Amino acid sequence: MDSAKRPNGLFRNKSAKIASIPMILTAMVVFFGGTAWTVFYSFTGSRLLPKVKFVGFDQYERLWSSHRWMISIENLAIYGICSLILTMVLGFTLAALLDRKIRFENTFRTIILYPFALSFVVTGLAWQWILNPDFGVQAVVRGWGWESFSFDPMNTPDIVIYGVLIAGMWQGTGLVMVIMLAGLRGIDEDIWKATRVDGIGLVKTYIQVIVPMMRPVFVTALVIISSGIIKLYDLVVAQTNGGPGISSEVPAKYVIDYMFKAQNLGQGFAASTMMMVSVIIILVPWAYLEFGGKKRD
Repeated sequence: MDSAKRPNGLFRNKSAKIASIPMILTAMVVFFGGTAWTVFYSFTGSRLLPKVKFVGFDQYERLWSSHRWMISIENLAIYGICSLILTMVLGFTLAALLDRKIRFENTFRTIILYPFALSFVVTGLAWQWILNPDFGVQAVVRGWGWESFSFDPMNTPDIVIYGVLIAGMWQGTGLVMVIMLAGLRGIDEDIWKATRVDGIGLVKTYIQVIVPMMRPVFVTALVIISSGIIKLYDLVVAQTNGGPGISSEVPAKYVIDYMFKAQNLGQGFAASTMMMVSVIIILVPWAYLEFGGKKRD
C-alpha cells in the first residue's frame, strides 16, 4: 500500500524541478549554442568580426602547419604528462603519510593545500621571482659557495616549460592530496586489520589492496587535473608570457592571442575547437569508466 501511494521519483519535488528549468535551459543554450557557434565559424575566414565566408578546412590546415601551434602542443604534452604522473604520485604519497595519524596533521594539511588557494597569476609571479637567476634559487645556492651552480629555466628555451611545471605542481599537488586523503579515510578499518593479520607489508597493501579500491578517486583526480592542464593559460602568461620567444607557448594562449591580438577569429576558433576535441577525448573514457563499468557489474 505504501509503495502504491508513494509518488514516482520523476514527480517528486515538482516545484523545485520546475523552478530549475530556466537555469538548465540557459546553461544548455550557452554551452551547446556557444560550442556550435565556435565550430561553425572555425570554417570561415572571420577576422576582426565573425562573417559567413566559408573557407573549408583552410583554418585547420594553417593551424597544423603553424610552428607556434606545434610548439604549443609539444609543451602541453610535456606539461600534461609530467604533471599527471608527478602530482598523482606526490599527492597520493603525501595523503598516505598524513593518513598515518601523524602529529600536527591539520597544520601540514593546511600548509600543503594553501598554494591551491592562490590564483595562477600569483603563483606564476611568485615562481618567476624564485627561479630568477639574479636573486632566486641560483643566486642563493651560489651565495652558499657553489659558484658553478646553474639553474635558470626561465631564460633557457629547452627547459622553460619545466619551470612552469614546477609552479603548477606546487599549486596543484595539495588538491590531489586532499582528494586522495578523503579516499583513504573512506577505507574500512577492517581492511587494514585483515592485511595486518595476513602479514601483508604496508607498501604491498597500498599497491595491491588500497589503490584498486580507490579507482573512482583516482579517476576523479585525473579528470580534474586533465581539465586544468588543457586550459593552462594564466600561469604561463604570468610566469613567462610564452617566452623566451615562443618556447613556452600553450594552446590556450594561442587561442587568446589570435582572437584578441591578431584579430583572426577564424584561426582562434579553429584552435579552440581542437582544444574542445581534446576535452572530449578525456571525458569519453572517464564516462565509460564511471558509468559503463557499473552497468556490467
